Amino acid sequence: MESAAPAPAVPETPELPVTVSFTRRADPAHAMEMTAWIRAGLTMAEGFPGFLGGGWVRPRHGADEWHMLCRFASPATLAAWEASSERRWWLGSAQGLAEVTRTERRTGIEGWFDVPVDAATELPSAPPPPAPPRWKQAVTIWLVFFPLNLLATVTLGALLADVHVVLRVAAMTLTLTPLMTYLLLPWMTRRLGWWLQGRRWRDRRIA
Repeated sequence: MESAAPAPAVPETPELPVTVSFTRRADPAHAMEMTAWIRAGLTMAEGFPGFLGGGWVRPRHGADEWHMLCRFASPATLAAWEASSERRWWLGSAQGLAEVTRTERRTGIEGWFDVPVDAATELPSAPPPPAPPRWKQAVTIWLVFFPLNLLATVTLGALLADVHVVLRVAAMTLTLTPLMTYLLLPWMTRRLGWWLQGRRWRDRRIA
């Protein structure tokens, strides 16, 4: 009796990077202590696997909010950093110095709409703005998906017209998904960044 052939290995889906930003409020009189505390935390995070970069923006004109950002290669590496004893110690050292006022994470679809960053430092030029409204995200995705799907239907779809519908749809989605994710949607969001972030057309900046 012949043994069954081993099932083909299923390729793993690469995990997307995760950016976590948080805002802390501190007394402006303790700016020196806050600067030292933030730098110590970023130095500590640099030693963790998957850490891609981080930074902070200090307040202007005596404001009391400090904006911090860290980027990790995957949710798993971010979770390892958040659960570490080093981070718990670092957070505990800020008791009485600063309080968290807001925390945001971006990955997956919302990650496509991140503010552009400097390729050398992975840091934004300003605190990351909130994600665009969902309806603007949906419009941007549709502007990419409609022409791409139309082109695939009249080309690849026509070539596979005699193939079973399940295999035909699988072939088309396997082709369209990476094109949208890694090429066309990032390109479109860069060109619509002014609109997504609520700026005027004449104030747009295209990377």
